[in-house]
Amino acid sequence: MAPKVLVSDKLSETAVQIFRDRGIDVDFQPDLGKDKDRLAEVIGDYDGLAIRSATKVTEKILANATNLKVIARAGIGTDNIDKVAASKKGVIVMNTPFGNMITTAEHAIAMMFAVARQIPEASASTHAGKWEKSRFMGVELTGKTLGVIGAGNIGGIVCDRARGLKMKVVAYDPFLGQEKADKMGVEKVELDELLKRADFITLHVPLTDQTRNILSRENLEKTKKGVRIINCARGGLVDEHALADLLKSGHVAGAGFDVFAEEPAVDNPLFGLAGVVCTPHLGAATTEAQENVALQVAEQMSDYLLTGAVTNALNMPSVTAEEAKIMGPWIKLSDHLGNFIGQMTDEPIKAINILYDGVASEMNLEALTCAAVAGIMKSVNPEVNMVSAPVVAKERGVKISTTKQDKSGAFEGYVKITVVTDKRERSIGGTVFSDGKPRFIQIKGINIDAEIGQHMVYTTNEDVPGIIGTLGQTMGEHGVNIANFTLGRSDAGGEAIALLYVDVPVPDTAIAALHATGKFQQIRPLRFDVG
Repeated sequence: MAPKVLVSDKLSETAVQIFRDRGIDVDFQPDLGKDKDRLAEVIGDYDGLAIRSATKVTEKILANATNLKVIARAGIGTDNIDKVAASKKGVIVMNTPFGNMITTAEHAIAMMFAVARQIPEASASTHAGKWEKSRFMGVELTGKTLGVIGAGNIGGIVCDRARGLKMKVVAYDPFLGQEKADKMGVEKVELDELLKRADFITLHVPLTDQTRNILSRENLEKTKKGVRIINCARGGLVDEHALADLLKSGHVAGAGFDVFAEEPAVDNPLFGLAGVVCTPHLGAATTEAQENVALQVAEQMSDYLLTGAVTNALNMPSVTAEEAKIMGPWIKLSDHLGNFIGQMTDEPIKAINILYDGVASEMNLEALTCAAVAGIMKSVNPEVNMVSAPVVAKERGVKISTTKQDKSGAFEGYVKITVVTDKRERSIGGTVFSDGKPRFIQIKGINIDAEIGQHMVYTTNEDVPGIIGTLGQTMGEHGVNIANFTLGRSDAGGEAIALLYVDVPVPDTAIAALHATGKFQQIRPLRFDVG
């Protein structure tokens, strides 16, 4: 059956057609997002939800999203999605951060010009029949110092455009390396240095605990007298009340704001102040940008639903289509390894340690780790997946660590998972053979070569004669056919293990019969999703 996607906001017909062309069953209802009760009623029918800003994806709506796998926002902001609830539900949240980069950067530049030359006020005055030429004395951008807070995708474009305007650009960004700064032609500085030197300051960072009120009253008071502040990034980055006070005092000469701490902004301390230009969150509002993000959403969602490729996800690692093809068996292996160890562990898990060796260490380890943790957490909650597993583990206080190493053995690569509880450590290792099939290759330090099937039985015992016969006879007596039988031991007469791959679930009577022989220390039926 084809995946089914609901488009609940306005999206271009071209984007909708992309879904259809790729074999997705798409339901285009551009006004449904405004009716939250109706959306909650129908959301359970869909695998994907494509939205803009009008649809609010709340915890209530997600509670009804029984089949939902992905939510994609045509745009960068996802404040209208409850990402915590989505993650707990196992739903991927995507955005389209690159479709409106140029548009937003151009809007910041336009705001700089508007503030520098008082264009909105001059326009209103002229429309009113006045000719106040001497009233609107502006300043040039050429030769001025622009302070860019956040030199990522959008900030980088602003830096490039500003250099073209012959501005001196200084940038503050903790993630900006000196080599990249040199290539961009900007001077990398600390925040205090930027505040002291900049004639214009423009912000291009997300709103996080670290960036909230980055231009606080204290920092605004450190700025150069006559500075002009531009914010086309996110509301909440600037203390708007403090900025209003500094505008009134004349310390700040002007400001251009496209975003506000509370939106829709119908009342704000910046409104009505001289030298302040305000727009209603228009940074991405161009025909080109709206089309770009719509097309991007359709492509990203289709890729995920059809191939498993994850792009621009906010709550799980991205996996390209090429990676998905190569990593698919390794992701499945990681899930199987985690699932084995989760089914074998009855007491609370304190820590999960994952070792990646050889070719596995060169892959997208975040994705493999999510798959491994998901496999383990399925024993706690069968609904857990790669998205929700890290959330479940964190809620339970489980510490997760990873290590990678160069090829160290007979296999081109392998994955080994160790879990730690108050009582013990338990480990299992596996690899992917050239046929693309995952295999278990080590349990409790004992080497094996076990094919993985849907129904399996794991046993431990002393290495004594008769174990194979006992297992085979007992399975036969209870109508269970053995598809594959794997043995391993630490040394002759020492600890031994067996893994049986069987055609049907092993009945409780068969497990009881094995226990009754007194030959086994542990007997555990297992089940794996091999589809």
